Amino acid sequence: MLGTSTTDFCAGPPTPDEPQLTGGMIARAFSELPLPGSALNVQPPDGVTLVNFDTNFYVEPRPLQRTITLLGQQVQLRIWAASYHWRFGDGTVLDSTSPGAPYPDLEVTHEYLRTGRYGARVDTTYQAEYRVGTGAWQPVEGTSTISGTPVTLRAVEASPSLVGADR
Repeated sequence: MLGTSTTDFCAGPPTPDEPQLTGGMIARAFSELPLPGSALNVQPPDGVTLVNFDTNFYVEPRPLQRTITLLGQQVQLRIWAASYHWRFGDGTVLDSTSPGAPYPDLEVTHEYLRTGRYGARVDTTYQAEYRVGTGAWQPVEGTSTISGTPVTLRAVEASPSLVGADR
């Protein structure tokens, strides 16, 4: 299944002398999972935008599933992106629960006020729920934030020009 992997944190069956599996252990294991950063999409494409123009940003989140082994027990995790910290590269940031959307649904936009090169990125905060074996699903305490890879943009000024039709 896509997005599913198994990680063995503590192999071997539990014995009466070993500690019991706790929500805190599961939260710690979740915080140590190598989760993917979100791939930032920018519109207009090709890394060039205009000064004083809405540049559109979005990601396409996908829920993840992981199975880990803690104290000899299988723990299933359902993981999803819960929030985003957008960094536009000019010192401006935005926190949202929206992953943005492609044009024409402009949910996360930014206007660059000066020409130049900018490194925009989005950091994704994940939440999860877990179950041990076939038990009930329960929330994992805490979150895990993964930094995204910067995308280089160049903001340029448009030059107005009068265009006429030949008659």
